[in-house]
Amino acid sequence: MNAAYYIVGVVAALWVGFSGYSLFTQQQFVVEPLEQYGVPRPWWNWLATAKTAGALGLVVGFFVPVMGVAAAIGLIIYFLGASATAIRARSYKTSIFPVLYLVPAAATLVLQLAR
Repeated sequence: MNAAYYIVGVVAALWVGFSGYSLFTQQQFVVEPLEQYGVPRPWWNWLATAKTAGALGLVVGFFVPVMGVAAAIGLIIYFLGASATAIRARSYKTSIFPVLYLVPAAATLVLQLAR
């Protein structure tokens, strides 16, 4: 179980960190849905910061477990909000994408709590 936690935690951190980086650099595949959802542009750096902090928190959680738990919970809440935003915008074809980030964060939390 310990190895699974570290593997899933690293994969989740890399996946979410890539998402934060993509938003910081305003990659089209990230920016286009945000514009479609009506997310104000001034929020984008704050959202990217939250993703990046969550990814770093998952890694810090390997050494300070309470930080990993807090980061995973924060990412779960973040991506639940992102899913709700996509559904509210009636963008059903893209509403699955936040779930693709939520699942590894939730799996990391479950594995960390099971340690």
